[in-house]
Amino acid sequence: MTNILEIINLSKKYDQNKNLNVLKNLNFKFKKGKIYSLIGPSGSGKSTLLNLLSLIDEPSSGKIKINEKSIDFTEKKTNDKIRAKEIGIIYQDKNLLTDFTALENVYLARLNALSNKSYALSDSKKIISKVGLSNRMNHFPSQLSGGESQRIAICRALVNSPNIILADEPTGNLDYKNAKEIFKMFISLKNKDRILIFATHNRYFANKADCKIELLDGKIKVANVRN
Repeated sequence: MTNILEIINLSKKYDQNKNLNVLKNLNFKFKKGKIYSLIGPSGSGKSTLLNLLSLIDEPSSGKIKINEKSIDFTEKKTNDKIRAKEIGIIYQDKNLLTDFTALENVYLARLNALSNKSYALSDSKKIISKVGLSNRMNHFPSQLSGGESQRIAICRALVNSPNIILADEPTGNLDYKNAKEIFKMFISLKNKDRILIFATHNRYFANKADCKIELLDGKIKVANVRN
């Protein structure tokens, strides 16, 4: 099985009265071991597609398959478990819990998928140490720099070893130096069993992907495909 994730005739419509079709009958197979970039103007549906792929939002029509199994969007609890174990999400604004330390932000994500508190804590400490922030574990998000916060957000996304990593403008709020460092770290997450999908306005970063997907008028155009 090479396709971890597949979308079939996927559509998303907002505001029935205005008939606003953001995504229109999209079909695509995401293959193991590949990095995909999503590009397109603001409002083209990049974030909408990522929200659908992360099972946070529900399509108006069509299917999403993960590991060749169709997602039933009426099964909320089942999908929450799939998201916790199979999908890592990185947001542009980090989306860290402000009242919790860096360690607690990662630990809570691990605990959500693993009920053993001792192992969850140990795993969280290990992954934070790997990104060089062992001395910042007990700091709150407000005490971290932008680059440090995004590293913690990446740790949170990775702590359950997901095979699907989704990122919405992961470097969008960072200066150029930090953006390059975070992007280099993001690209290093690639492995033969995983897919990485990231939305970006940065053409330089987009062109580094194995496959570039452009969203325009609700449709997709594929380019820059590398075998």
